[in-house]
Amino acid sequence: MRMLVVDDEVDIANMLAEFFRMENYDVTCANSGAEALCAASAGAAFDIMLLDVNMPGMDGFEVCRRVREHLSCPIIFLTARIEDVDQIDGFAAGADDYVMKPFSLEVLGRRVAAHMAREGRVRERENAVRFFRELTVDYGQRVVEVLPGNGAVGGGALEGGALDGGAVGNRAPDLGALGNRAVGGGALGNGTAESPVDPSVAGGDVPSRVYVDLTKLEFDIIALLSKRPGQVFDRDTIYERVWGWDAAGDPSQVREHVRRIRKKLATAGVAEDPIETVWGVGYRWVAK
Repeated sequence: MRMLVVDDEVDIANMLAEFFRMENYDVTCANSGAEALCAASAGAAFDIMLLDVNMPGMDGFEVCRRVREHLSCPIIFLTARIEDVDQIDGFAAGADDYVMKPFSLEVLGRRVAAHMAREGRVRERENAVRFFRELTVDYGQRVVEVLPGNGAVGGGALEGGALDGGAVGNRAPDLGALGNRAVGGGALGNGTAESPVDPSVAGGDVPSRVYVDLTKLEFDIIALLSKRPGQVFDRDTIYERVWGWDAAGDPSQVREHVRRIRKKLATAGVAEDPIETVWGVGYRWVAK
């Protein structure tokens, strides 16, 4: 587990680093807001961040605001401030927790462990596989699959007929060619369980899944949009979250990458474009 410790007092940063290294954390230290931004933008996947508020120059609130769009890990403020308004400002900046100085290392360690346990549960949910019509998005494996022919089980349209509530046409994925026979009470075509049809003359072979050959940026765009169906993301937000806040480039690149994604999905057999253009604003995921 990777931790970023940010404190302008070198002795405190070193003390925290030594303690958490004994707890098997891989700790990186920064002694200013600028160093923290550099560490956060260097590509390291930090699992948690301990951030001092009272630093000269760029304080912890500003650091938090500038990295929050690009770091999804928990951020715990360390501060001697005790006013409610300061805590409110910290949470508004994107912090997850507030620990007052002076603090017990053991108690801080427990707080960090609690946040990491919660993050683990969140990641398990986020790394799940999601199904959208004929699309399957595996966030853990970073894979997008397509079942050609509008294939979907359990709610996605596939020509006509239903399998346990989902429209499947004349074929049932992963169950072999079923033609017009009923499965689990759902009609496939015109047949019934009492009058089965010879599978050799019905339906044909089950279509195989197609893996979409996506670049890292293309998959990241799909992941960002598909994890929040219906939410509109403007091009600047997509660019910052996918390319990084300090990327040297132009948000107009997003349009070209979305065009390529659409072309690849259509080539793989996706019948309905899952990415909707909201003119003058950006894009949203519409597949269900």
